Amino acid sequence: MKFYEEQGDLFQNSPLFYGMNYDEIKKCLSCSGAHTKKYKKEEVLFHEGDTPEYLFLLLSGAVTVCRHSLSGKRTVVTTFHMKGELFGEVYLFLKETSYDYFAIAVKDSQVLQIPKRFFYHTCGESCSHHEKLIKNMLAILAGKARFLNQRLHLMSSSSLRQKIAKVLLENVQTDGTVKLEMNREEMADYLGTTRPSVSRELMKMREEGLIEVSGKWFRLLNLSEMKEYL
Repeated sequence: MKFYEEQGDLFQNSPLFYGMNYDEIKKCLSCSGAHTKKYKKEEVLFHEGDTPEYLFLLLSGAVTVCRHSLSGKRTVVTTFHMKGELFGEVYLFLKETSYDYFAIAVKDSQVLQIPKRFFYHTCGESCSHHEKLIKNMLAILAGKARFLNQRLHLMSSSSLRQKIAKVLLENVQTDGTVKLEMNREEMADYLGTTRPSVSRELMKMREEGLIEVSGKWFRLLNLSEMKEYL
């Protein structure tokens, strides 16, 4: 359990362990048989067709989930780069027995792997911490479903500007600022377009006085007009 001693704060701030104290989290990790694994840059965590066996929690580095098109082109589905992010959770509960994506480390990374079986039943002692973990997982899956509904709404937009406006308005703070964790390439993948197209549209929006842009930071200058794109 050395990994928990080293990164206890990360686990306590994870939605997977919401409402659990130090001892409860430690018992969950011990009872589940959770362990850490290191991956080198470009090393694959799981392949398309592999049987899902673990829930993954990112401890360091970054991992990209991808799939290959019929032409062999790699398409990025999403990238996990924040400590404590979970991935692979949906596949633990699907009837399908294999991944239809693959995951690859985009830099040297370390992940926590929690065996699938731990989420399907509580132990004979009906431990409260085990029940809490399962309830937290249900909340996480509900949040994932909500996110996918929002993504569907986004992709139904009639124009790239409308897509960008929706993303910015969904993340805007009370002071009108927005910080997106995505870089331009990731933003393009998320919006289903190309990086040059995103850059051109952002430049037009800036020239029209709708936004200010500085890296991953945005400021919405005309909220009323931006909302007209919704």
